Amino acid sequence: MTRLAGSAISRATTALLDTDLHLAENVIASDEQIDALRRELDEHTVDLLARQQPVATDLRMVVTAMKMGSDLERMGDLARHVAEVARLRYPDCAIHPVMRTTIQQMGQVAERIVAKAGSVIAGRDIETARALEVDDDEMDRLHRDIFNMLVDGKWQYGTEAAVDATLVGRYYERYADHAVSVARGLVYLVTGEFRAPARPDSEEA
Repeated sequence: MTRLAGSAISRATTALLDTDLHLAENVIASDEQIDALRRELDEHTVDLLARQQPVATDLRMVVTAMKMGSDLERMGDLARHVAEVARLRYPDCAIHPVMRTTIQQMGQVAERIVAKAGSVIAGRDIETARALEVDDDEMDRLHRDIFNMLVDGKWQYGTEAAVDATLVGRYYERYADHAVSVARGLVYLVTGEFRAPARPDSEEA
């Protein structure tokens, strides 16, 4: 699911910035793959709960898997939403040139954060979970940059472009939030504690 969600956001970003209608349609259609995996995961975990009645660590694993599946499925939905904006504005580009660099950077952060989420799941890697929180800070900063451009009194490029930028920025920001939720799920799975991963020392000052 992390690989599919990562591919989806990468292709959605390209479709958005390059006005690639075929690629946007491909992202939208392929979201069903992630949805199907979510359904399969839910069915499997419900079956385990009913048949095995897991307790302690096993129960924590089942519950965490369901929550991670929900987050990853939502990340796929958000990538699809980005592609839908690209499709809606075709043959025009939904993103005004003044926003292009910021949106491109948000796409890059999204790709990086979902790749780390995959590593977190595969290796139960607490350090990667911590680094993922730092990536989310970068995404939040880029999201604020979009709002700053829109409200500083100098925006002259129309309401439609402003709405598109606001929506797309929110999709990327939420995408990163769900990846953070995956990381926090891993911390809960390993430690049994409901809390955000601690920041690396370099970020605590």
